[in-house]
Amino acid sequence: MDIAGALQVSLAQLIGPSAIFYALLAIGLNLHFGYAGLLNFGQIGFALLGGYGVGIMTVTYQQPLWVGILVGLAAAGLLAVVLGIPTLRLRADYLAIVTIAASEILRLIFRSTASDSITGSTNGLFGFADPFTTLSPFDSGKQYNFLGVKFYGDDLWSMVVGWTLVLVLCGFVFLLTHSPWGRVLKAVREDEDAARALGKNVFVYKMQALVLGGMIGGLGGVFNALQTKSINPDFYSTAQTFFAFGALILGGAATVFGPVVGAMLFWFLLAIPDALLRQAISGPDPLLPLTEQQVGAMRFVLLGIMIAVLMVFRPQGILGNKREVQLNA
Repeated sequence: MDIAGALQVSLAQLIGPSAIFYALLAIGLNLHFGYAGLLNFGQIGFALLGGYGVGIMTVTYQQPLWVGILVGLAAAGLLAVVLGIPTLRLRADYLAIVTIAASEILRLIFRSTASDSITGSTNGLFGFADPFTTLSPFDSGKQYNFLGVKFYGDDLWSMVVGWTLVLVLCGFVFLLTHSPWGRVLKAVREDEDAARALGKNVFVYKMQALVLGGMIGGLGGVFNALQTKSINPDFYSTAQTFFAFGALILGGAATVFGPVVGAMLFWFLLAIPDALLRQAISGPDPLLPLTEQQVGAMRFVLLGIMIAVLMVFRPQGILGNKREVQLNA
């Protein structure tokens, strides 16, 4: 077994673009679930609108890239308003049902052949990331050694931009949650009736948190679209939201850096068994009688077991505070 090779692959996932994308999704979910107590099971829907906002405006309507980014973020914010108006006055499970349904409806609409002229249907959209790539100081075709792991120039540029964005958003969340607004949001999470008794408009605070977290999810979709240089509707499945939730739970909800640490560890712990199992099934005399498809499923089983064990012994996550996750939902 090549342990060093497996670790090298896992380190690439630890700091790679996938960790950045899910960190952005998890930061938005942290505002929803960790600080406001909102159950959003459709975060990938906000990312879909962010990514397609870029693709549609630049490819279909021939607009500048920055216009597409603004449209994508605005669409994500508008979706949050549309979903929040009928649900935020009701129990938490209504928002969960509506968001997961809305994200799947959007995916099916964007992959429909009826929308082919705008969204590209199942073929998706591509050829819109050139303005982003041309800003890169790195050579696209060259490999760069970063922390002992090799990345191509385009991926390294995406990582520089992505991790900078993650740090800026962490600072933004820190300032928000340590402000009077953030303290009211925590009060709403703990006891809505008590917050109302103190004269706070609970609905408005929930809506603000839902819009901000949704737009951060939309920003994750923008980043993913620019990094992969393509958009395909089948990528935006419900499972992606639960991966982001897994990262949030792993790192710790209601903490500033919990979503980021969780996203990094999520992909690191997912890559290690994948690399080792693929080594174990390769060669003329494999150690394990597994197929490639079974290895792909087994890595999620192992990661799920690790998260389940973590929930038993440390339900607040790695960086979390146990009192913060005792939600009155």
